Amino acid sequence: MAVDKYPLKEVMDVKQRRVEEAEKVLRDKIQALEKEKDKLAQKEAERDKVVQHMRDKLAQLRAEMDHGSSIPKIQQMKSYLKICQERVVVEQKKVDEQKKMVEQAIAAVNAARAELNQKRLEVDKLATHKKEWTQEMRKEEEIEQGKEMDEIGSVIFMGQLRNKKMEKE
Repeated sequence: MAVDKYPLKEVMDVKQRRVEEAEKVLRDKIQALEKEKDKLAQKEAERDKVVQHMRDKLAQLRAEMDHGSSIPKIQQMKSYLKICQERVVVEQKKVDEQKKMVEQAIAAVNAARAELNQKRLEVDKLATHKKEWTQEMRKEEEIEQGKEMDEIGSVIFMGQLRNKKMEKE
């Protein structure tokens, strides 16, 4: 009877849709985090490549110095090494900036996860309320049916009493 008509059904549906939207947002934030991590890996690889190039040039300079090359050639190699060091610094800055982007993406994922948990908690509270409400409505319905049965029983009993009285008369 009244058990099927939960008064907060629309509210529960809205909250459930919000949970689904929060799940979608969380998935999107996780995908964005993965993209940022991929970018970080690329920038670290680029930095490592530049660092390796600088090490190679440093080894080449040491070999030239040990070999006894001319001073202009050694100075040219030293100035190129400075350029390589500057490139390493630039690449390291890119890596550091990308690490910050990854940290921001992690914070966004954590915030989305917390929001999703909050919305799920709201739905769970409503589900618990619905369960309790349904049980209460069933009890009230049983009481009401009991009263109706008592009335029917009373009417039948009164009818039987009348019939007996009529038979006696």
